Amino acid sequence: MRVGMPHFGNVHVPVKAIAGRLAESGGELVVPPPTSQRTLELGVKYSPAEACLPYKLTLGNLIEACELGAEVLLQGRGIGICRLGYYARQQEQVLRELGYDVRFCTVDVSRRRVRSVVGVMRKLTGGAPWPRIVSALLFGMVKLFAVDRIEHLARRSRAVELEKGSTNRVYREAVAAIDEATGTREVRRLAAEYAQQLGGLPRQPEADPLKVALVGEIFVVLDPFANMDIETELGRLGVEVERSMSLSRWVKYSLVLNKLGVDQWKDVHEAAMPYLRRSVGGDGWESVGEKVVRAREGFDGLIHLAPFTCMPEIVAQNVMPSTREDIPVLTVLCDEQMAKQGMVTRLEAFADLLRFRRKRRRG
Repeated sequence: MRVGMPHFGNVHVPVKAIAGRLAESGGELVVPPPTSQRTLELGVKYSPAEACLPYKLTLGNLIEACELGAEVLLQGRGIGICRLGYYARQQEQVLRELGYDVRFCTVDVSRRRVRSVVGVMRKLTGGAPWPRIVSALLFGMVKLFAVDRIEHLARRSRAVELEKGSTNRVYREAVAAIDEATGTREVRRLAAEYAQQLGGLPRQPEADPLKVALVGEIFVVLDPFANMDIETELGRLGVEVERSMSLSRWVKYSLVLNKLGVDQWKDVHEAAMPYLRRSVGGDGWESVGEKVVRAREGFDGLIHLAPFTCMPEIVAQNVMPSTREDIPVLTVLCDEQMAKQGMVTRLEAFADLLRFRRKRRRG
């Protein structure tokens, strides 16, 4: 059985690690090529015009996985106002119409998350022993947390690096090395070594980077192709990027701490309550709350990323101007029509605005 999956940030790193540990139980993971312009064109060609960018990109990924011989495809599913719940059903229909005899295996990301993840693993491996499943999951999580740690350090380093591009070079080497690592100790050693490398890169002596929070719909926030590598572009402009969203945070809370009654977004939801009192699906409620929280924390600005036509983020976009918090917000709508140079021009203007505000406030 050959199992394919779409790209979503660096999620392929832990998934490959899990699949490698379970390989003896049957099944081969098919990771499509890195998301490219061809991926996007395939997704746009076979998607409804009103579909959001995450739908189009994941469809393109799955088509490329089928071209590599995938027989089973992994996809997320959920409930609520976000249209994620329709992805798998519609994409399966499209692929069958294209002549691919594949079936979908979906992971519930809204509820029963642990049961859903473990159930999928058992199903794809024909009932692998529990010790092997637990071992595979833990190894995948070690890699996930290591990669997210490197991402976090890279976001800080880009804004102050002396040689532009040096952070990205170390970052790419780190992700590749962690991806290839075969044991937990090796992963932790590599994470520590590359963290030290990032911390030791030459830095601008007088650097005083702007601090900008990145919020919005989780796919376009985490996936560099979907957001046109916005974190790197902001770093080039001397902007330090912070974001609450990460795959490791989702795993930590959604699969573990939520079961113990810990709400990862409690403070953010409470901060949003004066303006938005309930979930509007997806990540819209969190986007509004993060504006309030980041303003309190003294951030210079906020960049709100949203797929074009995303209903939850449209709600958030319209609520944000009504809040009392004095923090500039730049909304970037992501779709196949967005040109990178146009986005970069907007980022440059936004950074200039934030520097002017900071200078005026400091007198």
